[in-house]
Amino acid sequence: MGFATFNKGMLLAMALVVPAVSACSGYRPAPKAFHEATIQPYSLDSGDRLRITVFEQAGLSNTYTIDQAGYVAFPLIGAVPARGQTIQQLESAIAAKLRQGYLRDPDVSIEVDRYRSIYIMGEVGQAGQYSYVAGMTIQNAIAVAGGFSPRANQRDVDVTRKINGKIITGRVSISDPILAGDTVYVRERLF
Repeated sequence: MGFATFNKGMLLAMALVVPAVSACSGYRPAPKAFHEATIQPYSLDSGDRLRITVFEQAGLSNTYTIDQAGYVAFPLIGAVPARGQTIQQLESAIAAKLRQGYLRDPDVSIEVDRYRSIYIMGEVGQAGQYSYVAGMTIQNAIAVAGGFSPRANQRDVDVTRKINGKIITGRVSISDPILAGDTVYVRERLF
């Protein structure tokens, strides 16, 4: 095999490898809104379980779950839209509805009893659905899922997050915060 034949073979091999490697970089770094979502007040969504307290109203104070349609079924006032609301906005909405013929001056307090789940996929010990804990980082979430597999890319991951009703995927560092409802995908490293 001559040098020219070897050179043509190398060029052909490189022509095949370069598109394959560049295809691996299909995800771009996360957009600005992706990172801004981590510093915004918590936005409620389906699956969140809330502890709602109405001061001096034991019959109304209880634990309620936001249903798949994004509503909280509350006694006396029925379904209250909760998806996309902050805790303070939902407190105000419930108080306003209770004022309409039920209570004179209701004092409503809400706290999240259990956040919606996070999902960890890809090159981890045990992929699946896990409980979210406030303040959790992606690295914490991966640890809960059994840590990285031997083939895992441990530098950055792809996270899919709902922001303002849109599903966005971005590549972020494992030290970034994770939000309730996020899906984390740990890719396989190339070498």
